[in-house]
Amino acid sequence: MQVQRTVLVDQPATLLFDVIEAAEHYPRFLPWCAGAQIVTRDDTLVSAELQVRWHGVEFRVRTRNPKSRPTAMTILLEDGPFRHFQGEWRLTPLAPDACKVVFSLDYAFANGVMTQLAGPVFHQVSNTLVDAFVQRAHALAAANPPPPDPPPEAAVRPV
Repeated sequence: MQVQRTVLVDQPATLLFDVIEAAEHYPRFLPWCAGAQIVTRDDTLVSAELQVRWHGVEFRVRTRNPKSRPTAMTILLEDGPFRHFQGEWRLTPLAPDACKVVFSLDYAFANGVMTQLAGPVFHQVSNTLVDAFVQRAHALAAANPPPPDPPPEAAVRPV
C-alpha cells in the first residue's frame, strides 16, 4: 500500500518537524497510539517503538528514523508485522511561518491475516497522519504564541 500526501502549512518547518520527531508525545494526540517509547535519539537519528491499538486491532512497530532537522526524516522498519515498511517526511520552509510538507509511506503486512485485520485500520491511520500532525502543530502554536512586537518608539520632537 502506498500513501502520499502534500500540504502547505501556515506554521514553521521547525515546529512541524519537532512534532513529527517527538514520538513520545503521540499518545496525547493520535487516538490510535496506545503507547510510545523513544529507544534512542541523537542529532541524526531517532528510534521509537509505538503501540498501535484501534478498533480491536493491536500491534507494535519499531522504527529507526534518520533525520535532518528541520527538513527530512526517513522512516525505516526495525520490527513489526510488516513485510516492508518505508516512509519519508520532507519539509520545505517557504517563509518563517509556512512550509510545504510531503509525506510518503509504502508498506505491506507480513501475512494475509494481518492484512485482513489491520490493513483497513492502518490505511486510515496513515491517511490521516499528516492532518493530525498539522493540527497538533497549530494547537502548540496557539498555546505558545510568539511574544508581541514591541510598541513603536514614541516620536522624538525637538523642544
